[in-house]
Amino acid sequence: MKTERHGLTVHEVSQRSGVSIRTLQYYDKIGLLKPAEYTDAGYRLYHDAQLERLQQILLFRELEFPLKDIQKILDAPDFDREKALDQQITLLELQKEHLEKLLRFARERKGESAMSFDAFDTSKMEDYTRQAKEAWGQTEAYREFEEKNAGRTAEDQQKLAGGMMAIFEEFGARKDTADPAGAEAQALVRKLQDYITGHFYTCTDEILAGLGQLYAAGGAMTDNIDKAGGPGTAAFASAAISAYCS
Repeated sequence: MKTERHGLTVHEVSQRSGVSIRTLQYYDKIGLLKPAEYTDAGYRLYHDAQLERLQQILLFRELEFPLKDIQKILDAPDFDREKALDQQITLLELQKEHLEKLLRFARERKGESAMSFDAFDTSKMEDYTRQAKEAWGQTEAYREFEEKNAGRTAEDQQKLAGGMMAIFEEFGARKDTADPAGAEAQALVRKLQDYITGHFYTCTDEILAGLGQLYAAGGAMTDNIDKAGGPGTAAFASAAISAYCS
């Protein structure tokens, strides 16, 4: 437990996001949005990574995704922030198209009788929503992840995440002296791949290559890795993974 404050309280997050404190507490309870840490007094503290995840949650909620589907998407082993944003943009555009169609329909029928119901057809939007949900839950890696994660407590998950961050600490200790393609860095890549396979899902070279790209793509993942091993750790790990997979 940490006594020094390093983030926003649940009250501050509520004020910033417009999400009620009760809702944030519920998201914590179901594992959808866990705080970064708790103070000795039991107060929740949220960092940038949690705020970014909350933004993703709110976008999906605007698109009327159930919470269980949002959690499945965000916790997918192959979750890709850019892919998710592309899906959200497409859905928002379909929603906009639907609303514009309804608006035209309402304007055109002023003063006249209209028996067409085409403006109320949401099948295109519903079909894309279904495809977007299925895209995150049908991979073999995700099914394996669900099986291995079943029954794990929040403490178990935190320990596993800590184990992975410890590997990135090792990357960070070598980033200024080692060659990403050298023996030391390549051994760490193998260690990381074995850790993921042993605790989460079978991490093939193809999946590992994709993860390596995500590590250096910016955002919460890059920030967390650099926080563990120091600035530049994510880029170094990504380069080492690229050399390993090629």
